[in-house]
Amino acid sequence: MLWTDPGRSIRKSLLTLLLPAAIVLMTAAWLVHGLLLERMAREFVEDRLQDEVAFLEHQLRQSGPEEIRNIAEGDYFEEVFHHAFALRVGERVHSSPELWTPALEPLLADARSGFVRETGSAVAEFLAYRKALTLDGETVVIVVAEDLSTLQQSQQELHLWTAVVSGILLVLLLLAIWLAIRLSLRSVSQLEHGLRSLQTGANNRLDVEAPAEFRPLVSQLNQLLDTLDQRLTRSREALANLSHSIKTPVSAVRQVLEDDTRSLDPDMRRQLARRLSDIDLQLESEMRRSRLAGPQAGKAATPVSQARDLLWMLGRLYPDKNFELETELRPETRWPVEEHDLNEILGNLLDNAGKWAAHSAVVSLVETGNQLVITVEDDGPGVNTEALPTLGTRGMRLDEQIPGHGLGLAIAREIAERYDGNLSFSIGSQGGLKAMVCLPGVDRGNRQ
Repeated sequence: MLWTDPGRSIRKSLLTLLLPAAIVLMTAAWLVHGLLLERMAREFVEDRLQDEVAFLEHQLRQSGPEEIRNIAEGDYFEEVFHHAFALRVGERVHSSPELWTPALEPLLADARSGFVRETGSAVAEFLAYRKALTLDGETVVIVVAEDLSTLQQSQQELHLWTAVVSGILLVLLLLAIWLAIRLSLRSVSQLEHGLRSLQTGANNRLDVEAPAEFRPLVSQLNQLLDTLDQRLTRSREALANLSHSIKTPVSAVRQVLEDDTRSLDPDMRRQLARRLSDIDLQLESEMRRSRLAGPQAGKAATPVSQARDLLWMLGRLYPDKNFELETELRPETRWPVEEHDLNEILGNLLDNAGKWAAHSAVVSLVETGNQLVITVEDDGPGVNTEALPTLGTRGMRLDEQIPGHGLGLAIAREIAERYDGNLSFSIGSQGGLKAMVCLPGVDRGNRQ
């Protein structure tokens, strides 16, 4: 359907839905008005006819049958009530006006009380109320009638004017709907302008006054931009660190190879091989970090499946080590953490544990209340208790850390702090290092 097409313009979709709905509702209101008007008019006429019959009955009981002749022969009834009436007392029949006599006198033959509607009368279409009673031993039948043609003409005129007023109101309503949609979607235009500013480089973040429905979108876009900027910064820093770390050994190897006056004795060959091995280790470390980080950005994390993939990969990198996952989370569980960031946290902690574990490393995933807890523990040599607070210090390189723990811990700490979380270290139950990452849960997990 057109209105369910996700690629359709919001303005066109709203106009397509609201304008026909307004026309249908206004038409329905006009039809209901006609029905109610007819019902109210009929009830009003019925009440008046009953009141007038009651008046005639009261006059008969108070003054007697002689008074009826005066009422029938004069203009009193027509002047006061503007209705036609007929009266039968015994065999005597009175009616007024004379034009209605042929239509009303046949109704006097029936002594049943109630309303009678005549549509085929030669006089007019009318509604009459008939009442039979006994007065001084004689049967009295009273009939009072209302000409419906005049009433219907008035109703039609009123209904027509109602249609005119409804049409004017409908036009005003359509204009109001169009104006409301235009004003409501002005924020979308501001959002579009903000995106264009991002594209041209005028701004580096979306800073618009968006309505409540678009604030999560703006927040997610800014979060994605933060993630991409941070990833770019880390990539540049990693390249700079890598370039700095391999520059010296490459220069040393080149000097030795370019020196024609020195012979390559076995000791020199071993030194060159060690230098090249250092360069290879540095490159392998950066490539492993790139593989563990994952390719995607902006996705909500699935911790169980990501942890399993990383454990499988690390099992290939460290075939002599055993990696285990302990969790009660379901495979489809999602955490409010960007997929790339969770891969970096898990990858760096597990890589560090695999590097220093004697036989095994265990990762635990727990979701308790408003906290997401990641625990990685190994059975390696661990570190001194006094050195635990210095682990993961920002800006420290692999060869500048406490022995046994490298740059990956600093990266994991930076990511945890970016989510208003923290990374702590302690001595594990098997004597090795225990790293615990605590992140805000679903209630507080959206970054601003």
